[in-house]
Amino acid sequence: MVKLTDDYVGKQRDFSLADIEVPKYSQEEVSMETDKTPLWVHFGGGNLFRCFHAVIAQELLNKEIMKSGVIVAETYDDQVIEEIYHAYNNRILSVTMNADGSLQKKLVASVAHSVYFNDANPTGWQYLTRVFENPSLQFATFSITEKGYSLRDSSGNLTQLAIDDITDGPSHPKTNMGAVAHLLYARYLENQAPIAMVSTDNFSENGAKLESTILTIVNGWLENGFVESGFLDYLKDTNKVTFPWSMIDRITPNPAETVAEKLRKIGFEDSRIVHTAKHTNIAPFGNTEETHYLVIEDSFPNGRPDLEKAGVILTDRDTVNDADQMKVTACLNPLHTALAIFGNLLGYKSIWQEVENPDLLDLIKNLGYKESLPVVKDPKIINPKLFIDQLIEKRLPNRNIPDTPQRIATDTSQKLKIRYGVTIQHYLNNPAFYVTDLEFIPFVIAGWCRYLMGIDDQGQKFELSSDPMLTELTPKVADIKLSAPVDVHEHLKTILSNKEIFGFDLYQIDLGEKVEEYFKELINGKQAVAKTIKRIVAD
Repeated sequence: MVKLTDDYVGKQRDFSLADIEVPKYSQEEVSMETDKTPLWVHFGGGNLFRCFHAVIAQELLNKEIMKSGVIVAETYDDQVIEEIYHAYNNRILSVTMNADGSLQKKLVASVAHSVYFNDANPTGWQYLTRVFENPSLQFATFSITEKGYSLRDSSGNLTQLAIDDITDGPSHPKTNMGAVAHLLYARYLENQAPIAMVSTDNFSENGAKLESTILTIVNGWLENGFVESGFLDYLKDTNKVTFPWSMIDRITPNPAETVAEKLRKIGFEDSRIVHTAKHTNIAPFGNTEETHYLVIEDSFPNGRPDLEKAGVILTDRDTVNDADQMKVTACLNPLHTALAIFGNLLGYKSIWQEVENPDLLDLIKNLGYKESLPVVKDPKIINPKLFIDQLIEKRLPNRNIPDTPQRIATDTSQKLKIRYGVTIQHYLNNPAFYVTDLEFIPFVIAGWCRYLMGIDDQGQKFELSSDPMLTELTPKVADIKLSAPVDVHEHLKTILSNKEIFGFDLYQIDLGEKVEEYFKELINGKQAVAKTIKRIVAD
């Protein structure tokens, strides 16, 4: 039997018998080096970080390209730090789920320190502030999801928390962006050392979003006299501070009990999945797919390790944007979201089962090949058609990946503008295309409106995945009954005209009525969803 906290040098044979690869470095030495010369901070200690960023760091440490480890700053869930990081000496078992059913297992020890970074935790707050004051810190990365950057409500107005941060100043802000701005201000006051702030969250132009939200806070502080204009100059000087763009791609579901059971059978003790009070699902292990991409704009004013040696693609901003647009707005994320919406409505509990349904498979093929691919720009570093081929033929059908439509449906209201709105914009901009020719994108939007009812295709209630706009949106469709007469326009008009959700008033671009017509068909009794999908893919 082995566990995460075992001496992986002294018990190397036991780990080998369990087919677990161990680090080639001393975690203790890495931790001490990090104390002296911190290099890399990561915001967000969730499953993607544990299976991707931490593994990249491990490869760099194994190759002696880095000597310092990663400092993890979890901004949302203190239980994650106490029960997952601290409880297991900041170690992770990364489990890659290969398509042939095998598991590739690595004990990852690249996290040197982990803290709950929140104004409610003075110890973590003060520690990370000191880290940012250290000139050796080269870059920070982020995986906090789209909503982690949010400062505005669905109407485009600043939230009360954002207003409070702006009016209270940089000492103890409550929003993520305010807290990060506090750290940058501390660095500015201490030495104005350069740094790269690298969003690796899964949405387009993520670096621009990070930059704009930080500047929103800082401009507010400047207007209220909390900071000097030199701080704003520092943030805008690309020789000092940069906000590189990135594209990230690695399907990383919540830890699965099926994986935990396989680990127990090989003698790995630490397989308990934790469900925190804040609804985080996490475990001492993380499970992920073998296919992965990380493309980052090469703009690091304080230097960087040789990330390419760990498989990261470093390039210019335009290429990053092209790769990201390809993936997020055309070749993967829109297909994933469609499966999430209709998977919930049709009662599926896994993605691989969905793509065994020929109608759902045809739906996402039409969405990807027919509507998205014609307007996507080839980034050259990744072929768009081959990317979709790989997704449909290898990645989505992988039965070894326990991913669910329920997980992917989380925060859908925050994703639609990017995952479908960008392609819609391409159709509006290109005179060779007509936005009214779109069928599958409006159909998915209608499916999402149908999803908001919380009633599946058999007429049974189901639990909606968490989303910051549910309380605003679900009342608009709550009284709709399957097969009952209803004024669809009256119910959907405020949803479909919301530019914060879609990037457009869908009525103004002649898609609102098409969505309404599809919605009418989807509520036409039990099994109407399945019947409508079959009809639309057959047309």
